[in-house]
Amino acid sequence: MRNNKDAVPDMTLTAEATAVPTLGQPTCDSPKRVGTYVPDDAGVLVGITRGSVTCDGATPVFFEEAGPRQKIFFSPHKTKVAVVTCGGICPGINDVIRSIVMEAHHQYGVAATLGIRYGLRGFIPACRHDVLELSPANVAEIHEFGGTILGSSRGPQAVDEIVDAMDRLGIGFCICIGGVGTLRAASAIQAEIASRGLSIGIVCIPKTVDNDIHFVSRTFGFLTAAEQATEAIACAHVEALGAPYGIGLVKLMGRQSGFIAAEASMGLKHVNMVLVPEEAFALEGEGGVLDVLERRLRQRGHAVIVAAEGAGQHLVPETGRFDPSGNPVLGDFCGLLASAVKRHCKAGGLPITLKLIDPSYIVRAGVANTADAVYCGFLGRLAVHAGMAGKTGLMIGSVNDRYVHVPLPLVTRERKRIDIDSDYWQAVLDSTGQPRFTPYVA
Repeated sequence: MRNNKDAVPDMTLTAEATAVPTLGQPTCDSPKRVGTYVPDDAGVLVGITRGSVTCDGATPVFFEEAGPRQKIFFSPHKTKVAVVTCGGICPGINDVIRSIVMEAHHQYGVAATLGIRYGLRGFIPACRHDVLELSPANVAEIHEFGGTILGSSRGPQAVDEIVDAMDRLGIGFCICIGGVGTLRAASAIQAEIASRGLSIGIVCIPKTVDNDIHFVSRTFGFLTAAEQATEAIACAHVEALGAPYGIGLVKLMGRQSGFIAAEASMGLKHVNMVLVPEEAFALEGEGGVLDVLERRLRQRGHAVIVAAEGAGQHLVPETGRFDPSGNPVLGDFCGLLASAVKRHCKAGGLPITLKLIDPSYIVRAGVANTADAVYCGFLGRLAVHAGMAGKTGLMIGSVNDRYVHVPLPLVTRERKRIDIDSDYWQAVLDSTGQPRFTPYVA
């Protein structure tokens, strides 16, 4: 078993697959002065344990190490950098934007940093969103606020129109901040740029509170969101203790991956049951969720349940609806669970009091904590280094506690999910004391 935080997807990696595209030969001397520059042949081994998916035959596979290069592709005083934020908000976006602007202006002396308003819509002329020029002066204090000063949006936009706009604006490289959907869009944009033979770079910074992106030990904002979630769990515990057979049910974010639910539950030891999308548990019958809950209530008189929003979707009808990003609109499992618990306990003669708490949008709207704020600073600076060096079609990732350049095609294959056979999930079970539920059978 391996710790899920550093897990790599179940795929065979090759040296060709980990190669990062470039716009051309770097010939400019970097104005940034550092003790040691990162040479282009510096690599970080993908896996460090026996049995890791790390090699092509007998040849170890490395990711290109991130960091400042001595030779860069773009002439700084002629270069415009664009920044765009897409998808849902999360703690730390403004920290990343601030870091990008400060690095680009103070360390490289770029001509301008342009903030694209309201996601990729900001590139589309028909949407009529003005470009915001970012400077050290107007981003100096934005890290004190949640969300993103640039605004955001979901949904597909015409790739050819986006590239047209980049060309018109004279952008040297664009830094896209977003989740898996944004990374897929960025990959399509980079392919269109390459097909036209344009020298425009695409560099991505992974953003999602769900922590569901491969080759990233943790996404920025995740620790802050988990910390915020513990406040809701603490309230649920108080509610559960306040009445005989009290139940506190907390719904947390996590459409396909239950990392926030798992991390917050381990962080605050009041949780007795964690339900995540990765586990197809049975609700009814011996060893099912209701059976385990009833035994807990009869033994201890109260219970706290944490459920990720994507948990239990195998038990609710499909809605048949999709959000603007193309994600299926999830069914209301927590509503179904609350009703099922009430029926089950009434039949068993347990006079329960159940409180459902949903802090979903609260946990993603706050200001980044210290750990996330520091992390955001690194991500922003490393994205500028990559862009100035002429790297393109990549995401700033982290493998074995080192920052790396990950080609976008590798990142967008699938989402990172909790391996319920891993030591990470076992730690969740050990913390909560919950057993392995009886698996659901259709």
